[in-house]
Amino acid sequence: MYKILAHINKPLLPSFTKRGVDLAKAKKWQLAIIAYRYYITTRSLY
Repeated sequence: MYKILAHINKPLLPSFTKRGVDLAKAKKWQLAIIAYRYYITTRSLY
């Protein structure tokens, strides 16, 4: 299930690391998307 979500999220959600967003200066909604992508990616690797 997580692998499918990871493949769906890749084209839909923005990649803030490629844009050079600093985590210390990121907005709350950006941090929420980063955390969600991290959670799904780590779960899909298991």
